[in-house]
Amino acid sequence: MSYVDRIIADVEKKNADQPEFLQAVKEVLESLRVVVDRDNVYEEVGLLERLVEPERIIQFRVPWIDDQNRVRVNRGFRVQFNSAIGPYKGGLRFHPSVNLGIIKFLGFEQIFKNSLTGLPIGGGKGGTDFDPKGKSDNEVMRFCQSFMTELARHIGPDTDVPAGDIGVGGREIGFLYGQYRRLTGEFTGVLTGKGLTWGGSLARTEATGYGLVYLVEEYLNSIGDSFKGKKVAVSGSGNVAIFATQKVHELGGKVVTMTDSNGYIHHSAGINLDTIKEIKLVKRGRLSEYATIHGDAVHTDAGSGKVWDAPCDIALPCATQNELDLADAKTLVQNGCKIVGEGANMPTTLEASLFLQENGIAFFPGKAANAGGVGTSALEMSQNSERLSWSFEEVDAMLKRIMTGIFHSIDDTSKEYGRAGDYILGANIAGFRKVAQAMLDQGII
Repeated sequence: MSYVDRIIADVEKKNADQPEFLQAVKEVLESLRVVVDRDNVYEEVGLLERLVEPERIIQFRVPWIDDQNRVRVNRGFRVQFNSAIGPYKGGLRFHPSVNLGIIKFLGFEQIFKNSLTGLPIGGGKGGTDFDPKGKSDNEVMRFCQSFMTELARHIGPDTDVPAGDIGVGGREIGFLYGQYRRLTGEFTGVLTGKGLTWGGSLARTEATGYGLVYLVEEYLNSIGDSFKGKKVAVSGSGNVAIFATQKVHELGGKVVTMTDSNGYIHHSAGINLDTIKEIKLVKRGRLSEYATIHGDAVHTDAGSGKVWDAPCDIALPCATQNELDLADAKTLVQNGCKIVGEGANMPTTLEASLFLQENGIAFFPGKAANAGGVGTSALEMSQNSERLSWSFEEVDAMLKRIMTGIFHSIDDTSKEYGRAGDYILGANIAGFRKVAQAMLDQGII
């Protein structure tokens, strides 16, 4: 049995109840065969065994009091996966689906994503099964204060720097940071995604969506093409989807779909982003309202169809993990889609991603395509350390350099290993090599 096969079998045995984590590990390790098989040093020092095992897992209860004065309890998690190239960096997710397996999958992916940015940040992730939807501001505040009371002892600006993720926006980051300050008496860059008046960075909100589009744009440039006239299907309607849509429109493309948990809208004339922002960011409403405002748009309920049924040139899944399956991939190919870029974390199933690549689709995995968010978070950390604030244009220009650099890194790596255009392999190997060298240099720890 090969080294990679042995590690996969061991991970399956130890983590049989964590399908998302197993999926992420298998995808990465399959790509790494061509690297690991060339050099016995990785097996000699047990590098893969260490790579797939988190350095630290923290699980804790989060008791809080709701507006009816009842005590509620949720589970909190922080997985500090790998710090070989820098302090742990990765978001906090507040969503009922959160469990240890999902946090481990996200933390594992974060190792390679952070490495690809070229910045000195390690991989980590955290979250809770608390659902902020439908909760009052006071309930969210009390929950965040309880959550941070435990988390604070495990994080720090040079140890672990969390950010936001699904369910954690500016409101939640503010409440979390306020409690951290209360507990420590320190004003440090321990969280990113902060408000602009207290240490946040311009362009952070836009960064993941913009960065996704910048990477796809660089690919299009490399083949003598552009976004002009392209029809783009986007899933999701949070920050990533909204700002990816905004940037596509700026570059001359036309986004025709968006989704939320109740279904999707298809607007062949092009999504009106002002209406979306009003519904989702101001009113915190449902996308079905969009079709009542724009009569030529169609809303399809969840269960009656999927967003990937809409014909498009480019698909940008920006909602959640495993939202695009094999049947969807076949539909995209049949409808003439040429590019898929993951704005969310692992939104495409392994079978679907392989099918897309086998059928000539340029497929960009999330660890490369959505790295703009964490890249700009690292820029926020730099500004905090230097007590500086950069302009939107400065941060946006650095973001674009990071994303174009990622494209060329994964493109060059895929060519180096004789698999030109295999951007899954390119991203996994390019991200791995930097982390692996750091682990080798630092010894068995």
